[in-house]
Amino acid sequence: MSTTEQEQPEGVPEQHPNNDEEAEGQAPLATQHTFNSLVAPPNRQGSLLSSVPFPVSHKLGPTVTLYHLDNYTFGIKEAQLEKDASVAARLTRMKEMYELEGMRRTVDGIMLVHQHRHPHVLLLQIGNTFFKNPGGRLKPGEDEIEGLKRKLTNKLAPTINTYKPQWEIGEQMCMWWRPNFETVLYPYIPAHITKPKECKRLYLVPLPERCIFAVPKNLKLLAVPLFELYENAQRYGPIISALPQILGRVNFVYM
Repeated sequence: MSTTEQEQPEGVPEQHPNNDEEAEGQAPLATQHTFNSLVAPPNRQGSLLSSVPFPVSHKLGPTVTLYHLDNYTFGIKEAQLEKDASVAARLTRMKEMYELEGMRRTVDGIMLVHQHRHPHVLLLQIGNTFFKNPGGRLKPGEDEIEGLKRKLTNKLAPTINTYKPQWEIGEQMCMWWRPNFETVLYPYIPAHITKPKECKRLYLVPLPERCIFAVPKNLKLLAVPLFELYENAQRYGPIISALPQILGRVNFVYM
């Protein structure tokens, strides 16, 4: 992984080699785990954080069980090539699709594991410098939950017929809006905008105790700790760097 990168407009790279979805920022230099080979899943004992901030009856958010990174198996599959040659081309295509279908709707999954009882987010790295949550654009009229399951299967599921992951889609954690045909998204609709061009929803995707992932060979799957993302928009972009705050209301159980 390169340790020298050029700064790009926040949230979108100038060139990116996969799919037609957003890359959210530059790749981290350290404190991440990259998967491009199989990992043997050992057994782990369950545990709950000893310093729970509130009694169980006072919990304000969902409870999610996190399993150790070593529980999961990672392989590769055929590359998924980029539809657009540049950011400008993608924005042009977005404008054309808006004229046909209206506002673009996208869904992303927040997938978590743990290392040393600290949450790590699974992110797709695109090329050498940019990455995003797994997910993508919905078809016209497609349900958000079913569409996210379809996108996760397309992006991360093995191609063998004997194994089909049963994705569990949890709570919607946030929404981001694209006011114009530009690279910037906001966690609100600006007051002067009456017809936003895109709505992006992020959902928790609790992982089972065991799971097999297959990553397109032109991508990498990273496990990035929350402390690396926190207030790090320059490297990760505004959406991914906001995940520590977004996940602050979630009660994690470490297994």
